Amino acid sequence: MRILLRLKPSPSMAIAALALLVALAGTGVAAVSALPRSSVGTAQLKNNAVVSSKVRNHSLLRADFKPGQIPAGPAGPAGPAGPAGAAGPAGPAGPAGPGAKWALVRPDGGIAAQSGGITLTAKPVAGQYILDFGASVSGKLVVASPGVANDTGFRGAVVAGPCGGGAQGITCPAGNDANHVEVFTQNAGETATEDHAFYVSVIG
Repeated sequence: MRILLRLKPSPSMAIAALALLVALAGTGVAAVSALPRSSVGTAQLKNNAVVSSKVRNHSLLRADFKPGQIPAGPAGPAGPAGPAGAAGPAGPAGPAGPGAKWALVRPDGGIAAQSGGITLTAKPVAGQYILDFGASVSGKLVVASPGVANDTGFRGAVVAGPCGGGAQGITCPAGNDANHVEVFTQNAGETATEDHAFYVSVIG
């Protein structure tokens, strides 16, 4: 008992011990609240854990946050345009437009130039020409006009129309069908037919 009584701390020692305990406890709190930069990372955090607002500027990854906890950032600038794609297949061809067949005929009935497929069927008399166009001219525009083809003399009007009769044409003495066109060339006074060069065309 005498030994125990001798070991009883004095009031001053008790106060000193209490102060030391408080000082040590405060140092521990300061060590927890003041973390050095980059000391907390993915290895120290659980995935999908709620992050305290006191943790700042540490190595955190998206996996360390709950879904929707990180707000979306602003949209970045548009990237460069990609290469042009391959051309698509060609579409179907449209219907053929109206064509024209034409011929330049000399005074003797020979064909000086033409679009193709036109022949002289007959030249019954002077200034009368019957031409085969190789296809029906029915319902198409027939146009004739004076030509040169080394024929520089004065002449009158040039008249043309389809063979085969009917409302559009006339009855021709030869080649009287829808493939033929008859042409008349006249003298300067238009009193008689006379051999002269001419153009004739069928359009449509």
